[in-house]
Amino acid sequence: MVRLEKRPSPSKTWTYLTPIVAVVATMIAGGLMFAALGKDPVEAIRIIFWDPLFHEQFASFSRPQLLVKAAPLILIAIGLSLGFRAGIWNIGAEGQYIMGAIVGAGIGLAFYPLDSFLVFPLMVISGAIGGFLWAMIPGLLRVYFRTNEILVSLLLVYVAEFILASMSLGLLRNPEGAGFPGSRNLKSYPAGHNAELIAGTGMHWGVVAAFIAVIFAYILLARHMLGFQIKLAGQAPRAARFGGVNPDRLILFCLGISGALAGLAGLFEVSGPSGQISIDFNVGYGFTAIIVAFLGRLHPIGILLAGLLMALTYIGGELASLMLGIPAAAIQAFQGMLLFFLLAVDVLTNYRIRFGKAEVA
Repeated sequence: MVRLEKRPSPSKTWTYLTPIVAVVATMIAGGLMFAALGKDPVEAIRIIFWDPLFHEQFASFSRPQLLVKAAPLILIAIGLSLGFRAGIWNIGAEGQYIMGAIVGAGIGLAFYPLDSFLVFPLMVISGAIGGFLWAMIPGLLRVYFRTNEILVSLLLVYVAEFILASMSLGLLRNPEGAGFPGSRNLKSYPAGHNAELIAGTGMHWGVVAAFIAVIFAYILLARHMLGFQIKLAGQAPRAARFGGVNPDRLILFCLGISGALAGLAGLFEVSGPSGQISIDFNVGYGFTAIIVAFLGRLHPIGILLAGLLMALTYIGGELASLMLGIPAAAIQAFQGMLLFFLLAVDVLTNYRIRFGKAEVA
């Protein structure tokens, strides 16, 4: 018989091996799925992971896009990881991403066509505040009414999507858009456009913010007392309380930070690559960032690498859909497999596989 035996302490070896094994298992299972769809699995995997970086025809376009796609994933995942480490489960980052984009873009469009260098910083602050306030709803409900932040934050995503549709069709709709849904394109508004800092590199202020978030999160967790409290609250809640950690304050801090970073990601996206508020503005970055956070082992450096890897699957997946005709749903399933295998293999961090009958005491 096969059984799982709990380890005395988590295995450090499997802690680092888990993401690698999960990626390899995803490639194998994904290849089988592509084969079942009648596609060449080896070619599909090569197009997803190799061609965007090294193929002469695609690399010049795909490499800058890697930073563009990775930046919002890293920003959101950094915020989520702080809460996850403390046992605070914010599953509604997608809603906070949407609200940050709406509030930030709304402030920018309110000043249109003012040409001032103050417009974009004001949009950035407003985007962070929009995400922060949306995250405070599950935070305050958890603190004062002991509701489940998982359910509340998740349900608020759908509320945010309805608000997004309403804004696209109403308050923020482009008055010169001939009645079509969607706001003015911020790319045509220099004061509110998040343009590339270095032409042709994909580097914009969202990418800079993502790198800054990684650095500050690393310092917070490695050098600051608050970081120690976050880790202690997740690993030993009772010990944290005896150690003077205020759980309510920690809940509000973690949810507030994750909401603000998700809001920033939304603002940088709507003012840059996306360019406008539209009904289909959100593409699931808030949910994909959950995979990025766990694939990166909730560590800032790991999240940076995982964000780049997940961005690669986005770009490579679009390329595979174009070249091989793989359905978009199959690419999404391929990305979802990564989290599935990550959680499955992660069991080996805390348990070891034993064969044979269990010994009776």
